[in-house]
Amino acid sequence: MSTHDVYKHALKRRRPKPGDKWFLDEVFIRIRGKQHYLWRAVDQNGVVLDILVQSRRNTKAAKRFFRKLLKGLRYAPRVVVTGKLKSYPAANREMKLGSKHRQSRYLNNRCEVSHQPTRRRERHMKRFKSSRQAQQFLSIHSRIHNHFQLRRHLISASEYRAARARALAGWREVTGLAQVS
Repeated sequence: MSTHDVYKHALKRRRPKPGDKWFLDEVFIRIRGKQHYLWRAVDQNGVVLDILVQSRRNTKAAKRFFRKLLKGLRYAPRVVVTGKLKSYPAANREMKLGSKHRQSRYLNNRCEVSHQPTRRRERHMKRFKSSRQAQQFLSIHSRIHNHFQLRRHLISASEYRAARARALAGWREVTGLAQVS
């Protein structure tokens, strides 16, 4: 296991329990000229739950994403909000999640906004070279983003400084920098 994976798993263990309202969305990315789909799940607090890069956007792909998502979290959400893609309700029925499913073009804005950092990274990296590289890079960076995402607009300056200090201390602990200093 690479050091990146060690960091990713350590940060995943440290994150707070995700919310019970999930927003799912997919966006296309080009990898070596071929169109792939980046599936992403975000909770109501904006925390990225999971990411999956696939070449398809059908019911089988949606079921695969649901399985990957549920495997890592071990519980089903109360509400799932998705776009208008017909694969979501089909996968939801087949997986028998038992959660309320809402399809809307506008309710899914939380997940749409979470794609913006990915687009910025993609431009800086001059595109992704393979689906494996995109999956690895995005899953690691979503964990790091979740760790440092402090929602500054919701807390006071003193709370923000304390939260930032806790995040940096946790990062030093995960990366092993605490022992070096």
